[in-house]
Amino acid sequence: MKCAIWDRARLERLVKIKIPLCSLSECIQHRYHYINMMKTWTEAQRYCRENYTDLATVNNINDMKQLMMSVNNSLTNGVWIGLNRSSVYKWKWSLGDPVKYTNWEIQDLLNGDGNCVYIINGLWRHKYCGQMSNFICYNGDKGFIIETSNKTWRDAQIFCRQHHTDLISVRNQTENQQIQKIMNDKNISEVWIGLFSDSWEWSDKSESGFRYWKSDEPNGYAGSEGCTAVSVIDQDKWIDVVCSKSLTFVCHEDNLILIQMNLSWSEALRYCRENHVDLVSVDSEEIQFMVTDVIHQSSTDAVWMGLHYYCQMNLWIWIRGEVVCYQNWAPGNEAKLMDCNTEHRAGAVQSGGDHLWISRPQSHKLNFICSRK
Repeated sequence: MKCAIWDRARLERLVKIKIPLCSLSECIQHRYHYINMMKTWTEAQRYCRENYTDLATVNNINDMKQLMMSVNNSLTNGVWIGLNRSSVYKWKWSLGDPVKYTNWEIQDLLNGDGNCVYIINGLWRHKYCGQMSNFICYNGDKGFIIETSNKTWRDAQIFCRQHHTDLISVRNQTENQQIQKIMNDKNISEVWIGLFSDSWEWSDKSESGFRYWKSDEPNGYAGSEGCTAVSVIDQDKWIDVVCSKSLTFVCHEDNLILIQMNLSWSEALRYCRENHVDLVSVDSEEIQFMVTDVIHQSSTDAVWMGLHYYCQMNLWIWIRGEVVCYQNWAPGNEAKLMDCNTEHRAGAVQSGGDHLWISRPQSHKLNFICSRK
């Protein structure tokens, strides 16, 4: 359900009686384009970058469904997507969340083996993914679901995706403590969580940790299979393939685009409306994640978004009139009353760190993010 767009009179009435206005926005997803041409992975990458944004990135199971709708049961054995093998291993969440919080047992982090993570006594350790353990799933509004059957990490992931949502992501200390309490109540000593390490990266350099491998993949046959294709004959699961093979492919076109021009807030607003749709409204956690995917190439320390302080109402609002529901302010920049006798201010997202929101005078010159939808 989207935050509604309000006229000024209605805003004044609601603010006066202090009715809460917040609700989650719908998540904007990639737009996928199936290209029925046979190309190697590198040729497909070049084609997508020249004509769209890049070879397809997949952030979650909903993206995967949208991607396959673009393929539309075309008669093909494999379809390139933008995942390829690198030489660097990174930690990622199965659910696709960014890795911002960790709680490693220091000795294990230094000396442990394996690429999958479990919790024991509230601390994180990693071990070989083929070992057996209890596990904990995430199930949307129902929260954390602990499973007492012993499975490998991959089988636990499959089970959670079939029956719930995915293996759990642990995003902060509070969630870590909640999990440990559930484990204590169930008298369970250790559980798999959704954190894993691999060396696969997306062509557009996004940080998505979502993977949808076939059960025996990636197998790295003869050490030469460094690119990823969707196997239509294997229930749309992913397989690793030699990059020089010729396949059809899927490009994505981002609904958000970073503009590397230094403009004032009003100039950025005009540019987005003339060339795309609007300055981005970061009105949900999902869109905040999408912003972090495109912001890494910014040439300024912050980028404009479509948030400004409406002095006549003493209120922060999005440029289309939406009340600010989801908030991600940096300390000291919280949504608070501004002095309207000074220069008008607008909201920007930090390019580094945790990508928090800050308040800047509208005359400052920054990069900015436009929405294409």
